[in-house]
Amino acid sequence: MADDSETDIPHPRENNSLVGHADAEQILLEGYRSGRMPHAWLIGGPRGIGKATLAYRLARFVLAHPDPAVPDVQQAKSLAVEADNPVARRIAKEAHSDLLALERTLNDKGKLRQDIAVEDVRRSVSFFGSTAGEGGWRIAIVDAVDELNDFGANSLLKILEEPPQRSLLLLISHVPGQVLPTIRSRTRRLLLRPLPQSEVAQAAANALGQSADAEILEAAAAADGSVARAINLLDGSTLALRQKVLAALDQLPNPDPRTLHALGDALAGVDSAPLAAFMDIVNGWLEARLEDGKAPKRRLGLLAEIWEKVNAAASDADEYNLDRRPLVFSVFGLLAEAARG
Repeated sequence: MADDSETDIPHPRENNSLVGHADAEQILLEGYRSGRMPHAWLIGGPRGIGKATLAYRLARFVLAHPDPAVPDVQQAKSLAVEADNPVARRIAKEAHSDLLALERTLNDKGKLRQDIAVEDVRRSVSFFGSTAGEGGWRIAIVDAVDELNDFGANSLLKILEEPPQRSLLLLISHVPGQVLPTIRSRTRRLLLRPLPQSEVAQAAANALGQSADAEILEAAAAADGSVARAINLLDGSTLALRQKVLAALDQLPNPDPRTLHALGDALAGVDSAPLAAFMDIVNGWLEARLEDGKAPKRRLGLLAEIWEKVNAAASDADEYNLDRRPLVFSVFGLLAEAARG
């Protein structure tokens, strides 16, 4: 699932513009035109900051310029490809035979799966085993590698261990420090940082096809560097919900039950959007702590276990239309454990 799939902004495969991350873009460009491109990249950073957008931007460029030695590549200043380029058009329509996107899909109830389906990951084996249709490159984008279960991770590992020639795997991660060591060791790591407020506002405005007005600027100020979050916050009810969640988080490890009751009331119903906004903030809180390089392993293990439990509970609540009030108390019970740990 793309970073911004919960918002109204275009899917990264349709987004030809990249705001910020110029240094990261240059690292990828230099790697490609050197002729010694790593076969796998782990692109990490917080949710909604443009990781998937950058991955698709690189895929577009490589598939549009399959020979890194040509002048167009050697003289390129960025990975930009015009929107009317045939490669860009096919990628936007999910119609390029040499690009495989692995992300969470809907189950038979129309709800988003908790994990990337194993059968989808296994498609990568035959994908990389077949002959490229155009130009010789085969590219897979995994969005996000955090959403692979053990079976999916093992299937992906088989490709990473014996990568075919002219293959490229772009693995997106919201918590790169928690990616399996066996996967991390076979990739080059590229970390993206949250965008400054001005760039969040610009990217949000670009995605919405409008100028950065006062409302967008206000949302950008509260978005913690995430474009996806800024666009979500343009909905007044989402902004109010965010304040309730932050108030409860500030009270950890002993949140006031009245605060949690108010938050549960705000999430009541079966609409997926408020629950997604709630989980966006909760996951951001957990992921920031999971990426704390100074934390002891025991604490990181506890946080990883709580992250899995919290997301599984939220997924079940969404899939089975469960009452969100017990979910709020359950989630904050686990977060309290994380805060004490």
